[in-house]
Amino acid sequence: MSRKRRMFDIDMPAVEDIPVGKVPDKVLEKRRGPMAAAISENADALRDQQSTEDAIRSENDRLAHELVRLRSEGLVTEHIALSDVMTEKLTRDRKPGPDPELDELKLSIQEIGLSNPIRVERRPDGRFDLIQGMRRLSAYRALYEETGDEAYAKIPAGIAEASELNDSYRRMVDENLIRKDISFAEMGALARAFADDPNNDCVDVDKAVSILFKSASYTKRSYIRAFASLLSLLEKVLMHPNDIPRNVGVELKRKFDTDPGLIGQVSSALMSEPDRDSSREVAILRSFLNTEAAEPTKNATKNNSKPRRAKTTFQVSGRAGIAKCSASSGRIDLRYDLDFTRVDRARLEQAISTLIADLWEEDDLTHG
Repeated sequence: MSRKRRMFDIDMPAVEDIPVGKVPDKVLEKRRGPMAAAISENADALRDQQSTEDAIRSENDRLAHELVRLRSEGLVTEHIALSDVMTEKLTRDRKPGPDPELDELKLSIQEIGLSNPIRVERRPDGRFDLIQGMRRLSAYRALYEETGDEAYAKIPAGIAEASELNDSYRRMVDENLIRKDISFAEMGALARAFADDPNNDCVDVDKAVSILFKSASYTKRSYIRAFASLLSLLEKVLMHPNDIPRNVGVELKRKFDTDPGLIGQVSSALMSEPDRDSSREVAILRSFLNTEAAEPTKNATKNNSKPRRAKTTFQVSGRAGIAKCSASSGRIDLRYDLDFTRVDRARLEQAISTLIADLWEEDDLTHG
């Protein structure tokens, strides 16, 4: 007896819809069991986790190297104890005595904090040498002493590794060059102290100025040298050297160079007024700049009938600043922030010749 064959309807997809050589995703999904799917998902998660950990590790390494670099350059601010900050390594360029602006700095620190950290260098004993920020350190010490607040027991500081002594001085000086209140006498005193220190390879003040004030202009360095020399000549009699104006100190040094005997006269005049204040001391120094020779000259008796004209003073703007001028009978004085010794002689002669040619007086009032 033959069996009857049964017929089934099978839904087959169109041949063009089946990718050649690839098993349809639906077939794969049907073939993957729960365990296989879990294992696959876990493997994917582990790969993602490893990739993330590698990225984090690489970023941490980069940040660690960057932190080491910044610390070595003193660009990372840390809080260090006031007692760990030593100030003996460098001779400070600030004048000794009370600081009239310290109270303002203390008030600013109390209200808004310290906006500019001090700069120090590490020492072998674990403490630090102060390089920049003597006033800021003094303000913190005063606040801690006055208030007892532990917030002022430590000060923000940029810490660098110890460097050559000359480099440390340069860092201190370059910061202070932008101060408006630093005087030429303070800078001159620092140059002298640097030259006198046996720890420095410096034979004289000229070299000290070249090392310390390398960033300053040639003209400014010449002024500092003049004040350093002036201090050495009048050190024992000057009471207010930091208040001496630049032009007074520089011109007085020039007069000493041409007339060494004037040093004794200035010293005697200063010692005769032991209770003088700074303004009186400057006035005494100025008096030696305005004296004229008392000896009669050939032209002293001429033109006696001509009335003496008053001195004329005025200012003229130039590329290097303001030129202060004063003109009197037979004399013109010019004060200008320029080292005329560096100007080419031919150019200087031409400029003076042009000046004289352009000048004239009514009725030809010359001295001839």
